[in-house]
Parts: sequence; C-alpha cells; structure tokens
Amino acid sequence: MSETTTHIADLRKSYERAELNEEASHADPLRQFDQWLQEAISGQLPEPNAMTLATVAGNGRPSTRVVLVKGYDERGIVWYTNYDSRKGLEIAANPFAALQFHWVELERVVRIEGVVEKVSDEESDAYFHSRPLDSRIGAWASPQSEVISGRSVLVANAAKYGAKFLLQPPRPPHWGGYRLVPDSWQFWQGRRSRLHDRLRYTQQTEGGWLRERLAP
Repeated sequence: MSETTTHIADLRKSYERAELNEEASHADPLRQFDQWLQEAISGQLPEPNAMTLATVAGNGRPSTRVVLVKGYDERGIVWYTNYDSRKGLEIAANPFAALQFHWVELERVVRIEGVVEKVSDEESDAYFHSRPLDSRIGAWASPQSEVISGRSVLVANAAKYGAKFLLQPPRPPHWGGYRLVPDSWQFWQGRRSRLHDRLRYTQQTEGGWLRERLAP
C-alpha cells in the first residue's frame, strides 16, 4: 500500500462557506433547488448540471452513474439516455431512483428520491433535435452498456449512420427522456465542526411538503 493511500484517512476540510436554516430556506423544495442550481451556474462551477443517478436492478443490486439534468419543473427532474442501457433496464424493472447533486465548491449536496417515468415522445423529439449533429449520430452509434470489441465499432457505427441519415437523423426508438417525480428532497450545507445543516422535505398526502431538520 502506498504512503499516499495510507494517509488518505487524515484528509480533512472545514466547511465554512454558508448556512441553511428553516427561516431562510424556501417552503417549496423545487424553489430551493432552483436557487442553489442557479447559484452553481452563476458561480461557473464545472458541470453544475451533473448529477449521480442511482437505480436498483430486479435482483436488488444497486448501481450509479453520472448523467446531466436537462430540465426541471413542478413535474420533476428530466434527463435523456438510451432506454436499453443498464439504467434503462433497471428503471423498467424497478421504477424508483435517487439523484444526487454535489457542488463541491459551494459545500452543498442535494438528494432527490421518487418514481421514474418516461417523458412524452414530443418532449424527447424536441430535445433530440436540439442536440448537435454528432450527438444525434452518437445516439445511434452506441449500443450503450453492451460489450463491444473495441472503439472501432463505435467509429464504424458513427460513419454508417452518418452516411445513412446525413444531416437529419431521426430520434432512435431506444433513446429518450426520463422524469423523476420527487417525493423526497434533502438539502445539505456543510458547516464547521461537522455540525452540518440538513433539511428534508417529504411530500404530504394532502398536498404540500413537510420540512424537517435532520441530524447530519
């Protein structure tokens, strides 16, 4: 074991940038999320829209990957991907998922849980056709999560579909959007001495959200 690895347990950081309290936070978690995301964007953080997506297979085995949020409103959080990928197959078997945003520079984390549904074909079509041409061809070229013999497979597929569709590739039937409909949000703000701020919002059956402070 290297000396660097030996000392990794000694790494420490004091969180002192901001605070999160019940009085200053929004009663609606979507508004709180929007405020924090906009602050991450205006702060020019690297890939502020990157989020970890956690899904669970039918056999109970979890997996995570990083995807990019492409839209959000009162209906939920939207991203786009290959329906035949591992995450797509796991969502088909178990339509519940969790998202996590980690804005390191702001010492903030947002966790979101809920049920996942596909967005409409119209939404998927509109987003697909807004993408750069290379990205649209790439959606056809990559059999996502499948074993391939080498990068040459992707290059050959891209050339094949580029020649076939030219400048107007249609949206592949295996590609489109998902929307996570939240029923739980958590907002974490790092604080000094590990006494972090952590607020949880839970959707109520009669409507609205219950906001509670959790021990960090």
